[in-house]
Amino acid sequence: MNTKQEKLDAFGRLLDIMDDLREKCPWDRKQTLESLRHLTLEETYELSDAILQNDLQEIKKELGDVLLHLVFYAKIGSEKNSFDIADVINSLNEKLIFRHPHIYGDTEVKDEEEVKQNWEKLKLKEGNKSILGGVPNSLPSMVKAYRIQDKVKGIGFEFHDAEDAWKKVDEEIKEFHDETDPVKKEEELGDVFFSLINYARISGLNPDSALERTNIKFISRFQKMEQLAYEEGLKLADLSLEEMDVLWEKAKRQQ
Repeated sequence: MNTKQEKLDAFGRLLDIMDDLREKCPWDRKQTLESLRHLTLEETYELSDAILQNDLQEIKKELGDVLLHLVFYAKIGSEKNSFDIADVINSLNEKLIFRHPHIYGDTEVKDEEEVKQNWEKLKLKEGNKSILGGVPNSLPSMVKAYRIQDKVKGIGFEFHDAEDAWKKVDEEIKEFHDETDPVKKEEELGDVFFSLINYARISGLNPDSALERTNIKFISRFQKMEQLAYEEGLKLADLSLEEMDVLWEKAKRQQ
């Protein structure tokens, strides 16, 4: 592994390269905060994919892409005489010190949960008007639900255990099943999802990761089924559901 000085040198070189690109490259020179936004989201999802695949070399590559975007935003900020990368890092440093009084102060905590509770209380002291004020509106719905639940847990708004949370899931499923009005049924479906996400979180499971792994598994199995159909001279669109299910089970066994 690299020494601390080597890490600092590498970061300094990145800043120099960013300066060069911003000055000399037509594409880099043209970029704005707004034009980079969708690219940053794409890079973040690519990093997420690499993490789910546990591909350390790909994680290293994608981390570099995300880091480039962070440096890029800071460079644009400096051009607007608003902030530079040092301001970004110094602000982060001060926030981390303030929110870890059990490390940099005399506060004592007994476990991880108490650290999280203190974190949310300190955020309110920083000027946040609501515990939920820091949840981005643009988060994907499942991730947003998880973050909402995790944040209110910080002040004790939480089921006692996973069993209590599952009772809520059962209650919401019944309400969904009994509802006949289409508009209200959609609302009840949202309640089912929210309560199921809550149960997963309390049980120590990440619902977003779980669903994405299932998506990946389904894609792989379905593509295997397509391959089997091709090898047998069949077209999936011409098969009955029962015939496709036979291929599905065969694909499942082969994987």
